[in-house]
Formats: sequence, C-alpha cells, structure tokens
Amino acid sequence: MSVINTNMQALGAARNLQVSQEMLGRSLNRLSSGSKIVSPSDDAAGLAVSEKLSAQNQRVKAAMVNVQNAVSYVQTADGFMSGMTKILSRMSELGILAKDVTKNSSDVELYQTEFKQLQNQLRDTIGGDGSTIGGTSVASPLGTFNGIELFGSGAGHVVTIGEASGQTMTVPATNLRTGDVLAIFNQSASGAYSLSLTGTTDVIDSVTKAIQSIATERASLGASQSRLELASGTLSIEYENLTSAVSRIRDVDVAEESTQLARYNILVQSGTAMLAQANSSPQSVLKLLQ
Repeated sequence: MSVINTNMQALGAARNLQVSQEMLGRSLNRLSSGSKIVSPSDDAAGLAVSEKLSAQNQRVKAAMVNVQNAVSYVQTADGFMSGMTKILSRMSELGILAKDVTKNSSDVELYQTEFKQLQNQLRDTIGGDGSTIGGTSVASPLGTFNGIELFGSGAGHVVTIGEASGQTMTVPATNLRTGDVLAIFNQSASGAYSLSLTGTTDVIDSVTKAIQSIATERASLGASQSRLELASGTLSIEYENLTSAVSRIRDVDVAEESTQLARYNILVQSGTAMLAQANSSPQSVLKLLQ
C-alpha cells in the first residue's frame, strides 16, 4: 500500500537505529570506564554481588594490616628480649669473673659497676611502677611499641585475623615485672639493687633463672608470631581470590567489547543509511499523481 501520511518503513528503521545507537553508547561507556556495569540496569544482580564481595575484600585488607602490625609488635618485643638475654648473659659472666680468687676488692667493684649499669638498662627497658618493681617508678620505659608498654601485666592483646566478627586471636601479655626477672633489677626504697656481685644472693642462680624466664616468654611470643604469619598468608590468598571474583563480575573484557563496538558502529551507519532510504520511499507516490 502506497501512503504519504504514515511511513512504517521509516518508523521501523528509526527504531532499529535508536536501539543500535543506544547499544553503541553502552559499549563506548564500558570501554571508557573499564567496567561492564556502568549503570545498575546493566547487571543488577551482578552489581549487588560485586558490592558485597568488594566490602568483604576491604575488610580482609584491613585485617591484613592488623595482622602485619601485630607481627611488628611481636617482633619488637622479641628484639628487646633478645637484647635482655645478652645483658643477662654478660651479667652471669661478670658473676663468674667476680668469683676469681686472684681478684681483689677493687677489681670486684669494677665488675659491680658494669653489673649495675646492666641492671639500669634492664630496669629502663622493662619499666614499671615503684610499688611493683621497687624504688623509683619508670614511667616511660624503653620497651614500648606505638605508646604500648611491652612488658607490663595485662590480659594480652586481641588481634583481628579475619574479616568476620569473632575471628580473633590473643597475643599473650609478656610480664617481666615479676618473678625471676624482677629479682635482677628490683630496688629497695632507697634505690639500692637487691642483687649485687658483693651481696649474699647467688648471682649466677638468679641470672640463670631470669634467662630461662625470658626464653619461655620468647617461645610464647614465637608461637603467636607463627600463627600470625599463617593468618597473614591466608588473608593474602583470600584477598587475591576475592579481587579476582569482583573483577570477573565488573571488569570489561576489552577484546570482546571492542568486537561489539565495531558491530554496533556498523549497525548505526547502516541504520542511518536505511532510514534515509525509507524516508525517500514516499516520493514514489508522486509518480501516481503525474
């Protein structure tokens, strides 16, 4: 049927051209943004899943930071205790040297001077209140990490090792302000050390017990560090796989989308040409009026 007022061919061509232009625009947006999901209508379900996975991934990343900081905390404490072990080893050596029968009292006093300096270093590193460690309080001990005292009493530190609530572990407290270690640097009210090379207490026995106490604490921290490093490795794998899952949902496949871009580009060009052809078809009606 030949009509003038209604051109169905042109309407159909225009509709097809509009669809092709819309798809071309989406393809351009995907390639320019690098994302398959530019708007929620592109993949509503995929968007919801990817947002949930992305949030989980952020929590995993935060947990990784927590665990790595906890490892640094443990390593710092162990480093201080390694130094304490060297100090105690030297103190035990001085204790043996002071028992040399060929040394006179002046020689022993020289050993005692070094012995006392080593006690000062232990006391300044461990710190504590005067009512606990005797003598004057050490309010700002050397053994700290980000303002946290490393060798005081407490319930330990709870470390988040996972992205979900309740996924934690406790790094036990390392209390060196008591027991055999305290016996090495404990002071009287006047500030005199209870242990000395010239005193009646067996220095070698006291120092040996202190070395054992520190070794035990180091072993405990070493076990915690081993677990933290295992947790860090597990979180790294989880983070990698979550990132991969989000990428599969949201990231555009450039090779595939480039092919679609070329297709829609051709469709737009051919659609434009066909629309022009359809718009010219009513001109054939003029021949009937001649």
